[in-house]
Amino acid sequence: MRPFNFNTSAELFPAAIRKKKRAGFAYRRFGTAAEAVRFAMEELPADSLNGAYLQVEEARFDQSGIRLLYESEAFPLPRRRRAPAAPAGNDADADAA
Repeated sequence: MRPFNFNTSAELFPAAIRKKKRAGFAYRRFGTAAEAVRFAMEELPADSLNGAYLQVEEARFDQSGIRLLYESEAFPLPRRRRAPAAPAGNDADADAA
């Protein structure tokens, strides 16, 4: 993999979730690519990550590219496990918001 600057600002474009009424996560801009990669891998629901892409300057990274960046030895942030998915049919939290 070519050297990658994790300190460059980045934009994350998650895929829309078609099966749900809500669109899920919308476009987000991050101060560093490292923050964007960590958010994509640890916070973004799996169905939004599938089809998402990360734009850093002129380069675009799809789901596989984001995963490679996250798993690279050069990734500067501590990694944690992905948050567990909410049980299906549990919309009580969504209604309370």
